[in-house]
Amino acid sequence: LRVGRIFSCATNAQQCIDVVSRNEMYFAVLPLVHPRARREFSGRTERSEPFTRSDLTLPSNIWSSNVIGSLSPWLNFDSPCHKVRMDSEQALKQEMAWAHHISCPAVIAPPPGRSCNNYARCLYSQIAASGGTSIYVHMPLTWKDDPDSDKDPWETWNSVRMLCEHHFCLFVALEVTSDLPTDETLTQWLCEPVKLLILPTSIFLTNTSGFPVLSKRHQNFLRSFFWYNVEVAVSGRPRHEGGLLVYSQYLQHLFSSRTPLSDSERFEQPYWDFLQIPLQPLADNLESQTYEVFEKDPVKYVNYEQAVYLALIDLQANFGFRQDPFIVMVVGAGRGPLVRASLRASERANIAIFVYALDKNPNAVVTLRNMRVTENWADRVEVVQSDMRDFSPPVKADILVSELLGSFGDNELSPECLDGAQRFLRPDTGISIPVSYTSWIAPISSSKLHQEVKAYNDVKHFETTYVVKMHTHKVLSDAQECWTFSHPNREVPIDNSRQSRHRFQVKRSSCLHGFAGYFDALLYADVHISIYPETFSTGMFSWFPLFFPIRTPMFVGKGEEIELQLSRCVGDKKVWYEWAVVAPSVGPVNNVNGRSFSIGL
Repeated sequence: LRVGRIFSCATNAQQCIDVVSRNEMYFAVLPLVHPRARREFSGRTERSEPFTRSDLTLPSNIWSSNVIGSLSPWLNFDSPCHKVRMDSEQALKQEMAWAHHISCPAVIAPPPGRSCNNYARCLYSQIAASGGTSIYVHMPLTWKDDPDSDKDPWETWNSVRMLCEHHFCLFVALEVTSDLPTDETLTQWLCEPVKLLILPTSIFLTNTSGFPVLSKRHQNFLRSFFWYNVEVAVSGRPRHEGGLLVYSQYLQHLFSSRTPLSDSERFEQPYWDFLQIPLQPLADNLESQTYEVFEKDPVKYVNYEQAVYLALIDLQANFGFRQDPFIVMVVGAGRGPLVRASLRASERANIAIFVYALDKNPNAVVTLRNMRVTENWADRVEVVQSDMRDFSPPVKADILVSELLGSFGDNELSPECLDGAQRFLRPDTGISIPVSYTSWIAPISSSKLHQEVKAYNDVKHFETTYVVKMHTHKVLSDAQECWTFSHPNREVPIDNSRQSRHRFQVKRSSCLHGFAGYFDALLYADVHISIYPETFSTGMFSWFPLFFPIRTPMFVGKGEEIELQLSRCVGDKKVWYEWAVVAPSVGPVNNVNGRSFSIGL
C-alpha cells in the first residue's frame, strides 16, 4: 500500500520529502504554488519575481515519482464575479504548465461547487492539452457544509466527468469523511476511477493503547477499496503520540488484514477488467495452454460427470438390461476432460459405455490418441478428427456431450453446432448434455471498462462484445432473462434468431456504461453450471461475463428506467448481436448487420 502525506503548505519541498521518508510513507502531496499566493492576471504588468519555488529544490526523479501536486485552493471557476473566474482560469493554466514542466504525474484540483459547469470546462481544456498530467478531482464522501444535503457528491462528480467526456486523465481523490453515507453510496464509488483516498486525521479514533484506529465501518470501506489499486494520503495535523508514523503503520496493518483471495479469485485476478474478444469456434483452434487453463476448473467437469451419471441411470431404467454399451459422443473433446468425466460416470453407475471423442483441432486429436493408449481407452474410446458438421457416425448416440457454451450461452455458436450434431442422436431417446441454456442480461456502471473500449478510438470496438472478468463495476438492476435454447431442437424449421426487450428500474442515480451478459445451463436433471449471479456455480472460472458496451455513457436518475432492445441475428454465413438503449434516452443501434463484430458460420 502506498501511503502519502498531504502538506497544506510546503516552504521547503526537500524537508517534506524527508518527513515522508522518516514516517514510512511513499509520496507527498505538495502545493504547486503557495496557497495564499493569489495572482491577478488582468490589467497588470509582468512581474519579475517567481510565482513559485524552483524545480531545482528536488531532483527530477522525485518530482516524477514521489510528488503529487495540489492546485491552489482559492481557484473558483464558477464564481459570479467575472474577474475571479478569469484569474482562476489563468492561474490554472499557469499551474498545470508548471506541473508538466516538473514532470509531476498528477495534480489534485480543489472540490467543485454544486454548480460546476465552468469548473469542468476549465479542467477539460487543461487535460486535453496537458501532455499526460492527470487531474484528481477532490470529492468528499459527504458535503462538509451540509452532510444531510439531498445533493449527492457523486452526482457532482458525474456531471464533471460527463462534461469532460470521460477523459482518461480525469480521476477522483476521494476524501473519507467522519460521517459515512449509506452502504449503497459507498459501493457506487467502487466503480469510479478513484486513484487516491484522503484520510483526515480527525476521522481517526483512539484505542485503549492510545493509538489511532478507524471505526469498523471505515475499516470495511477501506478494505474494500484496497482491491482497487488506490493510494492513501493522510491530511491534517497528527492527533496521537508518535506523530505521522503511527498513522502510516496502522494503514499498512489494515491493508495486510484484508480477507485473502480464494483459489478461484487468485486465478481470476490477472483478468480483472481485461477485455478479451470471444472465440470464433469454427475458425479458431485452441492452444494447449488454453486447454490446460480450462481443465483446471474445479467445478465444471464434476458437474458434467454427475449429469452423465444421471443420464446413464435414466437410460438404464428405460431400456432395462442391455448387452451393448450405451454410445456417448463427445463433440469438441479437446484434450479429453469430458471423455474422462463420461468414463468416470460410467464406472460410478456400473453401466458400460463406448465413447466417440470428436474434435476438429488436429493438435488436440494428437493428445486424445496418445491418451487412448496411455490410459487404456482402446476398447472404450474412438478418437475422430472431424468437423461435427461433416462427421457421419456409424451408430446413433444415446448421449451427446458438449461444452460449446460461451459467456452468454449462445455467443460461441452452441445452438448452430448442436443443431447440426443432433442427427447423431437416437431420435426418440437420445439425450443432449446440456439440455438447455438461458441467457441473462443486466445494466452496469463501469468507468474502467468504458475507458478500456474508448482507448481504441473507433466505433468498431464499441460495437464488439467482450469476455471480461468485471471487477471495477456495479450492477444497476437485477439481471433479466433474454431467451433459452433447448437440445435436441425439434423445431421445423429451426430458427435461432432471437429478440428481447428489457426494462430495468434503477434505485439510485447512476451512470450507464453498458450491459453484462450471463448464462445458466441445465446439463441434465437438476445439474446446472451457471455464471448468472443468482445461481452462480461457486468456484467455477471457465467463463467470465460478456460485456455489451454503449458508445456514450448515460446518466440515469433515481427511479428512472433503462430500456434495452437486444437481438440475436442469424445470416447465411454469420451470427451477430445488435443492441440499442431506448430509455432514458434513445441511443443508436449497435453493430447493425454485424458490421463490427460477428461469429462466422
